[in-house]
Amino acid sequence: MTKRYSEVWDLEVFFQGGSESPEFASHLQSAQEAISSFKKEVGNWNPNDQVSEGNRLASLVEMFDGAAKKVRQAGAFVSCLQAQDTEDKKAGQLRAAVTELSASLQTALTVFDQKLAGFSTEVWDELLQSGLLNELRFVLTERRERAAERLSEQEESAINALSVDGYHGWGQMYDLLVSSTKINYKEGSLSVGQAANKLSDADRNVRKEIFTEWEKAWGEKEDFYSKTLNHLAGFRLNVYKLRGWEDVLKEPLDINRMQKETLDAMWQVISENKEPFVQFLNRKAKLLGLEKLSWFDLDAPIGTAESKMSYQQGADFIVDNFGQFGKEMADFAKMAFENKWIEAEDRPGKAPGGFHTFFPESSQSRIFMTYSGTPSNVSTLAHELGHGFHTYAMRDLHLLNRNYAMNVAETASTFAEMIVSDASLKNSKSKEEKLSLLEDKIQRSVALLMNIHARFLFETKFYEKRKQGLVNAETLNELMKDAQTEAYGGALEEYHPLFWASKLHFYITGVPFYNFPYTFGYLFSLGIYAMAQEEGQGYEEKYIALLKDSASMTVEELAQKHLNVDLTKRDFWEKAVRMCVEDVEEFLALTE
Repeated sequence: MTKRYSEVWDLEVFFQGGSESPEFASHLQSAQEAISSFKKEVGNWNPNDQVSEGNRLASLVEMFDGAAKKVRQAGAFVSCLQAQDTEDKKAGQLRAAVTELSASLQTALTVFDQKLAGFSTEVWDELLQSGLLNELRFVLTERRERAAERLSEQEESAINALSVDGYHGWGQMYDLLVSSTKINYKEGSLSVGQAANKLSDADRNVRKEIFTEWEKAWGEKEDFYSKTLNHLAGFRLNVYKLRGWEDVLKEPLDINRMQKETLDAMWQVISENKEPFVQFLNRKAKLLGLEKLSWFDLDAPIGTAESKMSYQQGADFIVDNFGQFGKEMADFAKMAFENKWIEAEDRPGKAPGGFHTFFPESSQSRIFMTYSGTPSNVSTLAHELGHGFHTYAMRDLHLLNRNYAMNVAETASTFAEMIVSDASLKNSKSKEEKLSLLEDKIQRSVALLMNIHARFLFETKFYEKRKQGLVNAETLNELMKDAQTEAYGGALEEYHPLFWASKLHFYITGVPFYNFPYTFGYLFSLGIYAMAQEEGQGYEEKYIALLKDSASMTVEELAQKHLNVDLTKRDFWEKAVRMCVEDVEEFLALTE
């Protein structure tokens, strides 16, 4: 018998006692002390424009490293507490405490960054010639350049302080609203996570009934959600205005270390290649006996092929197939399963969705999801393990050189997903099962090239309207429906106008425009995956080298160095989208 892995994670190894943990209360106190010490030292530092400041700068960097690790450890723990039990009110209070610590550290960093901006270019270049500062050359220079584009130290510090009860407070309000949102269903009420799983049920009546109740549940609180979304966007727009930033994409592009030319090239190629995916959706409708698909049919399974896997089977399948690519990746996944790093149990009271989080002081990851055995669940599990492997590959680097942006973060996760979905296809035992798995794989292309595109179109238009004033729920519904109609090429009969309310990503305060990086990561990883298939098993070493560089250069530099391609040009994106279209062509041929 193979070992049975636990479906419930272990958080006690970090702090015993959950949200009531005295250990965690003590950790928060020590984090506060570390931040205060860093803040004091930064405040007392009045650097001369001299190379002799190098030792002091290196010392401050290490102090920041220690404080940041404590704050991230705390943030990861609270995220896990809130996800595993949406009724844990104490965890909500702890989230507020961590947010305050985070803002306090950010304020100290703002002062630190402003002082970096005070060095002349000549002295700065000389400072970075050796040791720790040379190792952190890219990220420190990035901080210095960003500081030069911001307001004064006092103004930026005020923004950080006001964001705790303003900006981040609205983000927490969304979490609170979602935790109290229940979807009515015949056996009682479901959490939003459980209800979302039923949208892939084989029975259309179940999907339709769930979707009707789903829309109703979000619609009942639409005014609360619209107020929350408006204030989050309003806060951002006011900060941008003060800084003199006219383009709302400036910050997300900077955060993702990405040029606008790259983003434009990617969306242009996608927009011009929607037709095959529209054909796929039309063919799927026909196979389901429908004239046209509705939103709640998008995840419907094709045929009756039973390809469910128990959690144990799913885990073994992932480990085995990661092993086909490389030993390190397989060993990492095995360690995660054996050491109870994963929360996968299907039970009420859990938050929707899935995520990976990292505990830097413990050098451990935790993965959250609700596993019910579908191919999509296996993909999600592989996806989150891909995130985990990314942080694991960078474990020996300085913390500052591990801050990879969201777009490259999605590269490792999607790469892991591709390994598993291709393996599932190869292992299919019948035409019907192959169709089912191929359809599941294509659904990811539909999600990344259509659903994410709709989110990007919606958010871009919403921000333009928000500049003129508050945008009511009715208008938000119209904007969302228009964006979905355009992104899906008019292929659906019924859309999800309240998607702006039900999707957490619009309410995340850490990163604005939490959408296009997913599509970038997906297509970027396809390019890497193609190279891995060409080179075979020996590619893992090169792959790890790419992951290690992912937080210390721009994405354009990363692609040039490791893939020898120019991301601002269409060629790369056309090849990547072509790989997605080939899956569609195979599906259409199999269903003639």
